[in-house]
Amino acid sequence: MKRQQVLRTGERPYRYDVCNKTFGSDLELKVHRCLHTGERPYCCDVCDKTCGTNSELKVHESVHTGARPYRCDVCDKTFGTKSELKVHERVHTGERPYLCDVCNKTFKDTSKLKVHQRVHTGERPYLCDVCNKTFSNKGSLKIHQRVHTGERPYCCDVCNKTFRDPFSLKVHQRVHTGERPYCCDVCKKTFTQLPNLKLHQRVHTGERPSRCDVCNKTFRDTGNLKVHQCVHTG
Repeated sequence: MKRQQVLRTGERPYRYDVCNKTFGSDLELKVHRCLHTGERPYCCDVCDKTCGTNSELKVHESVHTGARPYRCDVCDKTFGTKSELKVHERVHTGERPYLCDVCNKTFKDTSKLKVHQRVHTGERPYLCDVCNKTFSNKGSLKIHQRVHTGERPYCCDVCNKTFRDPFSLKVHQRVHTGERPYCCDVCKKTFTQLPNLKLHQRVHTGERPSRCDVCNKTFRDTGNLKVHQCVHTG
């Protein structure tokens, strides 16, 4: 009854004295406390992974069970959690509610916003333990580590060529499909990759951002700059 009264009134009588955040129930306070203490009292009985809350544990357990009970009513794609479904639905609605306060770029979910913000902060918290190269997100680190392991898990089903990441495979497949989805809005020339389109557009804009530090000659791309520098180095 007491909890129902709290829900009706919006009262938040439980306060955590470290950060002064308030909660509507003792349970919510206990869950929040784990963020500060690092306590993870809920343990998966399959892989021994620990979680801070029972609900977090249930979400994790779907990895082992394969349960995907949440279905998108637009494309029928299924998800393990309601929150994953909610983020996915924004693909269809176009909703991008998370805004970068530096450049105003918007994102479908908070995790992508957080990764993007590292462009501005320069933060690169993920470190390769082989060569010490750093990355702004865990996915980029994982792909990079395949340089050292030689792993190429993505295979073209036409020619069996393998790749370290799914994006490189997707770009390669355009060799077979003939797809060239990036179009110059000036001359209508098409390209298989966005970077190639951006490089081409400098033909029209006259932009030459790569400069030789010996003679100050400028170039549209670093490749031509490196060829030119051989004039100076011999």
